[in-house]
Amino acid sequence: MMTVKGRLLGLGVGPGDPELITLKALRLLQAAPVVGYFVAKAKASKGQGGNAFGIIEQHLSEAQQRLPLVYPVTTEKLEPPLTYETVISDFYDTCAAQIALHLDAGRDVAVICEGDPFFYGSYMYLHDRLAERYEAQVIPGVCSMLGGAAVLGVPLVYRNQSLSVLSGVLPEEELKQRLAIADAAVVMKLGRNFDKVRRVLGELGLAERALYVERATMDNQRIVPLDEVEPMDSPYFSLILLPGVKWSA
Repeated sequence: MMTVKGRLLGLGVGPGDPELITLKALRLLQAAPVVGYFVAKAKASKGQGGNAFGIIEQHLSEAQQRLPLVYPVTTEKLEPPLTYETVISDFYDTCAAQIALHLDAGRDVAVICEGDPFFYGSYMYLHDRLAERYEAQVIPGVCSMLGGAAVLGVPLVYRNQSLSVLSGVLPEEELKQRLAIADAAVVMKLGRNFDKVRRVLGELGLAERALYVERATMDNQRIVPLDEVEPMDSPYFSLILLPGVKWSA
């Protein structure tokens, strides 16, 4: 008798506030026999589960198997021929193999993802590796830029305006060119790129319109004027919103 393969479930669990999870994601989460979650090595070594796991931990039962997917340390200098790209690619290969063992045994695996699985979500790299071989279902979540707009109390785009979502990792000149023509923009992946992004906004005369928030919707959320942010203290979970010019209906 052939075992029916399990389903791969990519669940968006929201930007941080535990109540910003959809009813569908919650239902599938609680029904899944295996729950996978990404966690940094430093947190895993202390027995912690990471941000996304903290959002959903209260909803899990003792019967559900936890599957930590532990990120390798990638901040240190890597000796050739190792590169960040090869290390992280090998990591996702390993995670996909771990999950496939459960899927082949007929167990559904719910992989939780902070924000939305397909919006800068780590889940997408597992999806790319597994979705052609197994049934996969993705449940969208509230992404961080929408959580940020909500806590800042600003509409992102009016009427016919367009929104640009940009990575702070972009080279300075390219970032400047894209922001110069944007009706509205969200700049993510700040961290050590913050100073560059703030400098570009200043050069374009956009700094006064720009709004900064750290860890939007989380308990330790912090809204700070752009010119008061310490560049080296800007965390990974921070973003800058450049809302569209207000249009009166």
